[in-house]
Formats: sequence, C-alpha cells, structure tokens
Amino acid sequence: MAFWRRTSRQMQAATEAVAVAPGSAVVEKPSRPRARMMRQYDLVERVRSYNPDTNEDLLNRAYVYAMKAHGAQTRASGDPYFSHPLEVAAILTGLKLDDATIVAALLHDTIEDTEATRAEIDQVFGHEIGALVEGLTKLKRLELVSREAKQAENLRKLLLAIADDVRVLLIKLADRLHNMRTLEFVPPASRRRIAEETLDIYAPLAGRMGMQEMREELEDLSFHVLDGEAYAVVKHRLDALAERNRNLIGEIESQLSKNLQKNGLSARVYGRRKQPFSIWTKMERKSVGFEQLSDIYGFRIVLADIEACYRALGVVHTTWPVVPGRFKDYISTPKQNDYRSIHTTVIGPGKQRVELQIRTEEMNQIAEFGIAAHAFYKEGMGSPTERLKHESNAFAWLRHTIGILSESANPEEFLEHTKLELFHDQVFCFTPKGKLIALPRNANVIDFAYAVHTDVGNSAVGCKINGKFAPLSSELQNGDEVEVLTSKAQSAPPSAWEALAVTGKARAAIRRATRAAVRDQYAGLGRRIIDRLFARAKIEYADDKLKGALPRLARASIEDVLVSVGRGELKASDVARAMYPDYKEERLVRYGTKKALAAKAQTPPHPARAASVIPVRGINSELPVKFAPNGGAVPGDRIVGIVTPGEGITIYPIQSPALKDFEEEPERWLDVRWDIDETMPQRFPARILVHNVNEPGSLAQIATVIAEHDGNIDNIHMSRRSPDFTELTIDLEVYDLKHLSAIIAQLRAKAVVAWVERVNG
Repeated sequence: MAFWRRTSRQMQAATEAVAVAPGSAVVEKPSRPRARMMRQYDLVERVRSYNPDTNEDLLNRAYVYAMKAHGAQTRASGDPYFSHPLEVAAILTGLKLDDATIVAALLHDTIEDTEATRAEIDQVFGHEIGALVEGLTKLKRLELVSREAKQAENLRKLLLAIADDVRVLLIKLADRLHNMRTLEFVPPASRRRIAEETLDIYAPLAGRMGMQEMREELEDLSFHVLDGEAYAVVKHRLDALAERNRNLIGEIESQLSKNLQKNGLSARVYGRRKQPFSIWTKMERKSVGFEQLSDIYGFRIVLADIEACYRALGVVHTTWPVVPGRFKDYISTPKQNDYRSIHTTVIGPGKQRVELQIRTEEMNQIAEFGIAAHAFYKEGMGSPTERLKHESNAFAWLRHTIGILSESANPEEFLEHTKLELFHDQVFCFTPKGKLIALPRNANVIDFAYAVHTDVGNSAVGCKINGKFAPLSSELQNGDEVEVLTSKAQSAPPSAWEALAVTGKARAAIRRATRAAVRDQYAGLGRRIIDRLFARAKIEYADDKLKGALPRLARASIEDVLVSVGRGELKASDVARAMYPDYKEERLVRYGTKKALAAKAQTPPHPARAASVIPVRGINSELPVKFAPNGGAVPGDRIVGIVTPGEGITIYPIQSPALKDFEEEPERWLDVRWDIDETMPQRFPARILVHNVNEPGSLAQIATVIAEHDGNIDNIHMSRRSPDFTELTIDLEVYDLKHLSAIIAQLRAKAVVAWVERVNG
C-alpha cells in the first residue's frame, strides 16, 4: 500500500506519466479544443481550502483509481470520461462537502461503467464510501421517477436511496448538473428528454432540499433546451436592462450600506438579478409583460445575528417607502426546506422597486447550499443521536417519510409528505391494490380509469373514492384511493365524457371508443338491411360470397361494406348485384309509400318476412337510432324508419306529417318494430301542446299532474297567444302510448287547461 501514500505532487507526476506512456488506457487528446481537465493537486487544494484536515491520501487514491478504471472511455463530447466524475467532485467542493462525498463522486460511475466491484471499493476505500457508490449505482439504474412512472415502488426506492444517506442525493444532483452543462453533445431527442426530466424531477428535488442556486441553474439549463427561443428573448431583455441600469446596482448597494452603517449596523450587501426561467414562469403565471415585473433585481443584506436583521428592517422601512403586501417574515416562520430570511420591497433610488432579503450569515449559507450547509454529514459529529440534533428540516422530511413507508400504508399520508412538495402540478392517487396513478391537477375519476387501463375506462359505470360512492366526474385529491366500478354491459363510454376528461390519454381513448361504437352500430344496421333485402329477394347471403365481391364494391373488408350500407353510402341492392350479377331489383312504389306502410302496419307480418323487420329498442340500441326531432315516438305507435346517410335511422310515428318529405325516396324507408324489454322500462320522447288559462299557479298545476303520473319534463317553451291564454310546448319522456294518453287525459281534466293535444312532428 506504499503506492497509495505518495504526496499529491508525486501522484500528479505519476498521473501525467500514465497519460503519455505507450499503451496507456487514457484516450489520446482529440484535435477539438477543450477546457483543461482539473489536475489532481487542484482538487486537493479545493478541498483543503475549506477543510484543512482533509485526508489528502484518500483523495489521491480515488483520483488515480477512477482515472485508471475509466481508462480510454470517452464522453459524447470526445473528452475523456474521467473528466465527468472529476467535474462532479469539483461541483461538490463548491458545497464544501466532506472527503467521503468527494471520493464517492470521483468513483460514482465505476461500478456501473467499469470492471470495478463493490468489494474492491470497500477494500481500497472503506465500507462507507463503498455504500455511497453502490447507492448511486442503484439510483442510476432507477433513473429517478420519470413522468410516466405509475408505480409507488419507484418512489419508494428513490426515497430509500436518498434517506439512507443524503449524500447520495447531493452527488446525484451534482452529476445531473454537470450532464446538463454538457448537454449540447447529446443527440437532440435524448437532449429534450433529459431536460424535461431535469425540470420535472431534479430541479424541484434540489429546491425541496433548499439548494436554490443549484435549482436555478438546473431550471435555466433545461429552459434553454426546451424553449430556446423564449430563453433567448428573456436573456436579451435582461442584458438590455442591465446595460441601461449599469450603475444602479452599485448605487443601491452603496446607499444601503451607508444607511445601515450610519445606524450602527455592519452588513454585507450585494445585488443579483433573477434568472431567465424564473422570470419567464412568473410572466406566464401572472400573465404580465417583462416591463411589468418589479423584482428582477434583488438585494441581500447579510448581518451578524437575528437582532441585527430586525434592526436593519427598521432602517430600511424608515428610509424608503414600503410596497404594501410585499413583506414576509421567514425568520419567525421558516419554510419547510429551512429557508429563513425577511423579505420586503421598497421604492428605492430612482423610484426603482427594490426587493430586499435580510438574513444572517448562517441563513445565507443555508439559502445558497440548502441541506449541504448543515453539519449532520460532517465527520466527528459523535453518536447518531447527536447527528439528529443537527439535522435540517429537509432531511428530517426524508427520514419522516421513511417512517411513514415502514409504519403505514396510508396513501394520503404517504403522498402528502413526499411528492406533494415536489410536484405541484400533479395529483397522486391509488387503486385499491396500492398501484400509484399520477394525474394532472383537476383530473377526475374518468381520467383515473383510463390511466389504469383503456378497458377499465371504456366499461366504467361508477366509482368509490376512499370507500364512498361518488360521481365519475369527481375531481381527485392527493392520496385518494379510487375504485372504478365496471360493467360488461357497457362496451363504449358516453361521448359526453370527452368534454369531462382532462388527460389527453382519456380523451383520445374516448374518441376511439366512440368511433368504434358508432361504426359497430352502422355495421349492425347495414347487416340487417342486407338481410332484409336478401330475405325478400329469396337469395342466399354468405360472408364468403360477399368477400369475393369486395373488389366490385371498392371496399377493403366485409365490415366496410356493412358500415357503408348502414350509413346510407351504399345501397343494399348494389351489394346484391355485386354478389349476384343477374339480380334484378324489385320495383319500388314511388307514391303512396306512407299509405301503403300504414296499411301494412295494421297487418301482422308474414312469418317468412318477420325476420326482415328491424327491431327498435330505443336510444340505447345497438343500432344508430334517434327519434323524430319534433314529437318523437313511443311504444304503441305504428312506426317507420327513415335512413339518413351518415346519421343512421330516424324513427317516426306513421301519422307524422314529416314523412311526406320522404315520399319521393322510398329506398330510404325501413320496416321497423318495437322490441321492448318489459322487465327494464325505458322512457321515450313525446311532445304535447297545452293551452292553459293565464293565471298564477297554472304552470305548477300542469307540472304536478305530469310528475304525479311519473312523466318527466325535458323542456318547456311558453308563448302568449292572447291576454287570457298561454301556449305551452312541453317535451316529455314517457314509457309508452298508454302512459302518454293517461297524462293527456289528466291534463284535460284540469280547469286551468283549455285544451291539450299530442304533437306529431
């Protein structure tokens, strides 16, 4: 082990010798110019600058071990792969992390991408560092929780990996930051995916850990990739503003410092401007232009202690006018990620709005470095109990989450303490079996059902939320347990669901199912029309024979033929002629169609022709059926069907005056009959016209009669025909003709009703 005990200078010389030795595993320097890779002693000096007692020997061994392990591997940029873990370690030195974290950063890809093993790393660097590297390897394989992740197990693994040792998260964040800084070398498709993942997962996680500067950089790098045009516009406006206000920041810093010093306060004052992504999201969120933003520049006043902070606040508020509603005290009430500061906005020099953040030096460290600024991970902290006293709230949040995972399966509690703070734009719910479903905010049970499975959404008829029955349109909350109730009787969802659904997946599935259901209806109607014609013509129908005739019909499949006939785009006689070239179409009666059908409706059908009559079961039929728009039809009426191309069948009572419009098109007339299930009563549309006496309470009497006789009013239209009478057009829903006749009879018995009759549209 003497080799590992060389000084850093000696080790650097050995490293450079390896880089130029014949047969070296280190890749040759490409012709493309690149930044100089950090040298070994540079890294050691960085760590020594904040930790004079650093274990130099440990850092040296890790540097050489990682460099040799990665050997000739290169990155997408052409740089030696070792430059990546080296830069990750450098980022962590900026956070002033301990030796074990820096060493684990240097080694974080060795188990995954080289021949190194956990046992070997344990032997050379110790168990603590080996555990960190293995944790990072597992986390890399997991790749955190993608936007599409549905299982709670993914989130559990992530939290377990981090909460076991938060240094795993710190290294992972630094790893992602360096990858984002070099994202230009990645293929465009992967570049966008990585940027989206960073913006959705890593940046919020950094914020939740209080690491605001890292969060801002991750957000800006992602923003630059995902919306380069918007980034460029905001950046240009910021640069132009900086040029105009070149001396403003210095002037405000100077005035603040002088005023505070005059009042006996020693403070460090410095200004900074917001980042493009932060500005862009605020413009989007508040729907304001760049010129309307008042807090592009912020100033930090860093003082010795909390008392000085409140004294400084008094100085500021007595020197410049305060902007109302812009004061927040996060010192007395810290944020959950340990952030503490006093925020206020004043009208400063040049009548410029100035946002001020007043804090102590310790608060400033936590605001910049978050969880990394705490001492719980430092060496020499004593027992675990002592370490817990120094925990940050952010890390305590992680530990508490692990407690919830081990002690309770309550999804609401679990999610409330985990994803809620990271994913402000999402809602997380559970199936009864514990599967985690991620949905956008404002999503409802319909969205949930389709997120579980398309078949579940298509057959959904009801739901239970947290064990209680609820409408399918109910908006879901974090932690809800949702049970979707399904029925085999429902093969397709109502088309109205598309307007209720929030997610694109649900809407697309509903559209597909609706189109498929309508197509099935038209295919069923087409088959019945063809069967009817073939029965009348006494010729045989067979799918095989129709299949051979498809080229003559210019259709790709039998279903296409059936759908075209059902839609009225293809005549059944054309199908018969394609299958039987010698088929001759029966002569159609051009006049008196209504009269002939009326006579036929009074005569029982011949047994040979009974099968050719199409049964009508109502609106929820297997056929595309609707009822006459101005009056409807009810069981007990003699009815006829009119085929409208692309719309299906419209059912009219035989006495409807509207049928006169179709007398010149006998090919559109269909023989139809009622097919009512007595065990499942169904309502049908009808319309009545009522003339009632114009006196108070008359409408209430009419409505009461209809309600008492189990009728349902769908719509009422009122018009004044004279000072004494009002004409009411009432759309009803009734069970059959007998039911409708009873309601009309009861209305005629009322003194307030002059007369009433049924309308046949």
